[in-house]
Parts: sequence; structure tokens; C-alpha cells
Amino acid sequence: MRKFLLTGAVLVLAANAAVSALSPEANALYQQASVAEYRHDYPAAIEKLQQAIRLDPDEVILYTKLAGIFTDSGELDKALAVYTRAVELKPNDAFIYISIGSIYENKGEYQQALGAYQQAMKIFPEYKYNYLNIANVRYQMGDYKDAIMDYNKFLATYAQHREARESLASAYMRNENYPSAVTEYDRLYSADAANFKDFLSYGQALVEVKNYSKAAQMLEKAIDADPDNTSCRVSLALAYQQLERNDLALAQYDIIFRQRPSMNSLRFDYANLLADLEHNSNAIEQYKMYILSYPNDPRAYINLATVQKRMNKVDDAIKNYEKALTFNKDNLDVKKSLAECYHIQKRYNEALTLYNEVLAKEPNDYTLRVNKAFALHSAGRFEEAIALYDVLLKEKSDETIKTNLAAALVEQGKRYLESQNYTDSTSYFVRAIELGSKDSEAYFGLAKSYAACSVNDLADKNFQKAVEMKPDNKLYSEEYAKFITATAGAQSGVAFDGTLPAAVDAAPAVNDQVVIDFESPQANIERTKSLIQIGDENYKLKNYDASIKNYQDALKLNPNDEVTLLKLGNIYKARGDSKEAANFYKKAIFVNPGYADGWFNLGLIRAGEKNFNEAKDCFNRVIALNPGYANAYFALGLANENSGDKAEALKYYKEFLQKKPNERDAATVREKIKALEQQ
Repeated sequence: MRKFLLTGAVLVLAANAAVSALSPEANALYQQASVAEYRHDYPAAIEKLQQAIRLDPDEVILYTKLAGIFTDSGELDKALAVYTRAVELKPNDAFIYISIGSIYENKGEYQQALGAYQQAMKIFPEYKYNYLNIANVRYQMGDYKDAIMDYNKFLATYAQHREARESLASAYMRNENYPSAVTEYDRLYSADAANFKDFLSYGQALVEVKNYSKAAQMLEKAIDADPDNTSCRVSLALAYQQLERNDLALAQYDIIFRQRPSMNSLRFDYANLLADLEHNSNAIEQYKMYILSYPNDPRAYINLATVQKRMNKVDDAIKNYEKALTFNKDNLDVKKSLAECYHIQKRYNEALTLYNEVLAKEPNDYTLRVNKAFALHSAGRFEEAIALYDVLLKEKSDETIKTNLAAALVEQGKRYLESQNYTDSTSYFVRAIELGSKDSEAYFGLAKSYAACSVNDLADKNFQKAVEMKPDNKLYSEEYAKFITATAGAQSGVAFDGTLPAAVDAAPAVNDQVVIDFESPQANIERTKSLIQIGDENYKLKNYDASIKNYQDALKLNPNDEVTLLKLGNIYKARGDSKEAANFYKKAIFVNPGYADGWFNLGLIRAGEKNFNEAKDCFNRVIALNPGYANAYFALGLANENSGDKAEALKYYKEFLQKKPNERDAATVREKIKALEQQ
């Protein structure tokens, strides 16, 4: 700070006036003292002035001159004593009080200095320069708020006073009024950049107002001037960190810790940078070093736990989140993170306790309610999870929640099924399927629920869907086989009216041969059994009811016999009940997806219904399973002909002839080829 100096025209005039009032003898001594002062012969000057005072003891000028010389020679207490006598002689002299204030300020007795300057201000308020004296003393006393006020009063008159503006900027910094500090430093730097020195304070103020780019520029200049200034490097590291110039920030931290290895207060920010860069192990090490020095900073435990959680060190993360809560048990963010850790560890009840505590304060936190729903689901509290999923979906459509809702419905449906509450189990399985569940257990559970209520057509449909989704699941196949055995023939047949579907009518000989007289190699062994033999005899005699009973009994011995299932289908086809026939053909291929005959006969049913696309799919499946299956080519020809695809029909008819069929069938097909080629 610049000390006050008694300079200016006003003081010169006042001194000249005072000298003229001295006696000639005292005036001569005064002049001799002035010469001695000029020569820095302070003892001689003091002696002459003391002689003059003995001659003119009431002349103030002699005391102020003597006090000034005592001040210059460093005898401040003597100077104060003399100024005190001067004030007694001239109590309304503002400049004597200013001189007294300056001595007290030099002695570091700021309260006394302030009192003297303020007394001068009362006497001579027009002397605006005194605001600088008062401001400087207030600054030294740490009264930055009032110092700022007085600096601004001074600068209102002396706007170009650089040192006062520097002091004002510094006072703003000390008062943590960083925007105003930046304004003053901007003005100083713009006015005279070449002579600007306080880059450190300027840069630190810019950091505080988050102007990190300009802060980095100023702090770099500060380091150029003082490379060993650790405080400057700290601020620069933080600025680089905010600018995501992470390599530069890391370099500064490296220098800082080499300069000051024990500067553990900075390790928290350093650890944060390392964590942001996912240098997780190093970050953990730095957090731990910081905690050793600052064990009561909850932020360190929180950030350490966050990194540990990221590294899947969940046990360690839990310990540190729990430690953080000991400092502030109401920290909702920590409770959320801790709840997630409990959740990860499948400590669902503990997680739910924390979720509920946070939701009591933040009931509309959507993410937290989602996590709670997941925890309820994982804890097996399906009804509660379902209720919460429903609420969440009303607020926002979310495929993940919808999928989880469907899964929870399936699990709760299984519980109802086990307790034989078929009404609710059916309802829950249906809801799951309506939500788009891809879980085969939804269809399997629904099938069992329907079967228990004797809703056999829907049970059959859902058994088929379950088996289709998981063909290797033995439980599904076995349960379906039991269902087939229990319900086979339970429905009455449809009377046969003597007509055939149009697609079959085109080649009755082929259809009769394949459907009625077909023999599978696998069936030869089974047909040695008496039940199958009797069923076959009754079938040939068109004793269909008896034949159905025989085959049902055979299925009780072997529920997965696809050949017998096919025969039951043939019976219903012969009776004109194509729907039931198709059901048994489908059952045969569900039991054995590679059963070409089952696919072929199902294709004939679809062709008879004029559903040619599905018929073609079935016949193509037959060829894929057995490329030598001649009748499949014939059937494909018929299906394509009836659906209007002449080229495809000709293709398959010609391929059929290459399979060397019997002459009757070959003749039929040649006629068809001839007719198509003439069209």
C-alpha cells in the first residue's frame, strides 16, 4: 500500500504562512534546521528546532517540522509525542491528524491510524485524498467491505490512480466479490498491459467467475514470471481441468506435488480429475490420501465410493457411502447411490428401505421409482412391482418397463397357477402376452390354466405356441402330450358330406394314396402292437369311433407317437372334419418337427381350405426334409396352378415326373402340363 505523503500546494502555502509568524531568532533556527535536514543531519536539525521551540513554544510549525524529522529518522514514538503537542496547539489542523495516522499505520496500529484519519476527514471533508488513507487502513484491518467503499470514493475524484485501483481489485478479491474484481483487473490490464503485474490474482478471479479460458492465459503469464508459485499452478490446474485440457492439468498436478508433496488439500481435486479420466485406481489412491489428512470431508467418501462402484467394488463402495451418511444422514443423493449398491448385491430389502426414504422426500423421482419397481420385482414381490409398473407406464411409455411388467405378470401368474387360482393366473398370463411377452412360460402357463378349466381349444393353441417357441423343452412336450391323450377324440366329428375341397379334388388318387394308405418306416414297429393293428382294421372298415378309441389307448402308452397322431388326423379328414384333422397333424409335427408326412397332410388341409400360401409353405418344408418326396412336388404343382402361378406349377409338375411316379399319376400330371402349356 502507498503511504500518505504531505505534499501539495495547500501544505506549502500553510507552511510559508506559519514560518512568517516566527520570531526572528526562532525563524533563523528553523532555517538552520531545514538545511541540516536537507543534509540528512537529523541530530543537528532536531537540536536547532528544540532551541527554536524554547524561544517560541506556541508555534505549531516548529512542532510539525520536528515531528517530521523524528519520523524520517525512525523515532516514531517521539514523533507522535511532538504531533500530540501540535494538536493541542492547533486542534483543527486536519493535516496534523493525517500525519499522526500515517505514523500509527507504519507502526501497524491500524485502529489508532483509522481514528486519526477519520478526525482529519471531519475537520477537512473536502480533502478527498484522505479516502485513500482510510481505505488502506481498513484493508489492513480486514474490513474489506468498508475499504471498497472508501476506495471507490477516492477513485471518484482520482480515477486514474493505478495503485488505488489495484488495491480496490485486491479488496474485491478478499471480499469474494469476484465479478467486481475481474472488472477492475480488466480495466487495469486494458489501460497498461505492459506494466500489469498481478496476473495471479487476475487469473484466480477469472477462475471464480468461470472464465476459464482467459484465466488460463493470465495464470500462464503468472507462472512465466514465478515458476515456483504453487498457488498459481493450483489455479491453473483447476482452469485446465474445467476446460477439459486434461493432459495439461495432469502436468500441473505433477509439478505441484513435486514442489509440495505434502499438499494433500489438493488431492481431492486431483482425484476428481483422475476419476473423470477413468484412471480409477489412481483416483482411489488419491482419495484415500486425501481422507488421511481430511477424515471429516464427506465429499471424499462419496466420490471414492462412486469410483469403487464403477469398478464393481461394490462392498467397498457401500462402506464409503455408509460413512458419508454418518456426516449427513439426510443426503438423498448418497442414499440413492447406496440403494443402487444394495440392489446390485441383491440386498433388495435394504435397497427398498432407502428407495422409500428418498421417495418420501422426492415422490416424483421417476428414475427412483423405476429402480424401486425393479427391486420389488427382483425380491419376488410381484404384485407390488406390477402395481408400480402400471403407474410408471401411465406416465411414460417405456419398452424396458413394459417388458419387465410382462415378466412380473408371468411370475405372478405362475404363483396363481400353483395355488390353483386359475381365474387370476389366466388373467395375468393373458396380460403378459398382450404386452408382447416373448416368454414361452406365458403361453405354457396360459395353456395349463385353460386346460384346468377345460377350455381345450385355447389350451391346445397355447400349448402349441409354447412348444413352437421352445421345441427342446421336454416339459412342454410332455405336458402337451398328456393333454393330447386326455382330450383326443373328445370333440365330436363333423359329418362327411361326400365332397372334397377343390384343391384336393384335382388329384384324388394321390390324396387317397398318401393320406389313407401311407406307411411310415418308424410306424412299422409300433404297428406290431395289437392296439395299433386293431385301430388300423377298424379304420379300413370305417369304424371310426372304434378306431379313435384304439388309437387313444395306444397314445396312452406312447404319447409322443407322431404316426398315431397322424392316423387320428386321417380319421377326422375322412369324416370331413378338416379343422380337427389339421389339429392332429399339427400335434404330430409338434411332437416331431422333422415329420415330413405330418407337414404334407397339413399342407393338403390348407390347400383344401384354399389357403395356398400356407399349403406351399408346408409342401416346401416336406421337400426340405425329404427332397425325394414325390407327392410334395405334385401337391406344389396343384397349389401353384390353383393360385394362378403357371410357371411355378409347370416347374413342380416336371420335377414330379423326374421322381418316377406310378403310371396313373404320371399320366395325370402329363395332361396337366399339356393343358398349361397350351394356355
